[in-house]
Amino acid sequence: MTVTRRAALGATAATLAAAILPARAAGYPDKPVKIAVGFAAGGGADIIARMVGTQMGAQTGQSFLVDDKPGATGTIAATYVARSAADGYTIFLGSQSTMLVAPNIYPKLQFDPVKDFTPISMLVSMPMILAVHPSVPARNMQELIALAKKGKLSYASAGAGGPQHVAGELFKTELGIDMTHVPYKGEAPALTDAVGGQVPVIFSNVPAIQPYVQSGKLRAIAQTGLKRHPAFPDVPTIAEAAKLPDFEVLTWYGLFAPAGTPAPVVQKLESEAIAALKSKELSGKVTDQGFTIVASTSQQFSELMKEQVPRMAKLIKAAHISVE
Repeated sequence: MTVTRRAALGATAATLAAAILPARAAGYPDKPVKIAVGFAAGGGADIIARMVGTQMGAQTGQSFLVDDKPGATGTIAATYVARSAADGYTIFLGSQSTMLVAPNIYPKLQFDPVKDFTPISMLVSMPMILAVHPSVPARNMQELIALAKKGKLSYASAGAGGPQHVAGELFKTELGIDMTHVPYKGEAPALTDAVGGQVPVIFSNVPAIQPYVQSGKLRAIAQTGLKRHPAFPDVPTIAEAAKLPDFEVLTWYGLFAPAGTPAPVVQKLESEAIAALKSKELSGKVTDQGFTIVASTSQQFSELMKEQVPRMAKLIKAAHISVE
């Protein structure tokens, strides 16, 4: 009898808890939501955060405000969100550079990418473009490789440990060439110096670099995906042009909440993010910017994180990637 009463009480408590959790998300969001971005305004992360945030705001009737906190491969923003209240009102627009690469290059990182966050949805992915300033006497991959072998070439990236840095170091390692890495605090300042001719070579995400290539301010040499990007059908992949069949480095951006955020809140954010990316108002704009829509579920994103964290650790060690 006692066991039965305890079981009944336990069942009642579980029912109440289940009722409370959805209730906690029933009115969510009832105030503005902050999306922390770890890179400078004007870069790929900032662009997708503003596009998706604006549409999620239109869908929910609440503002999703972008808060740029650039520096240290996005880890400043990630640390800020990891320490924020787990209530869904402060979330993180993370990239693989922050969540997969940074843990392997910063010895005293103040967050764990798996334990301190709940993945909401991987939003988009995209390749990068390897481009040069028009003054550089290289119009194709073979000419660039020949120039690099003579030395004194440098390349710009959005920051140490970022996908552009990873792409650059793998490019150097695979081809046995040397180029000096020049890291910036975001894609916008890196592109500014590349366009100005201060740095002759750059790896940059498609959405950020596209207008500069189209205007002739930079010359595209190759792209880092295994397939040519629709926005650059005449630009070969590094796999093609450099005869490196397995060469692929992509950028992805996804939303994360602090660990412990109630499941109904995470589910609400997931559903709104996916709906935003697939909406007629946004889907075309996202692809026009050079992004490939992923729109994963929280579970799919969580599984990918658990798989990719150890994989990236091996890759970084093999390529000797470190913070300058």
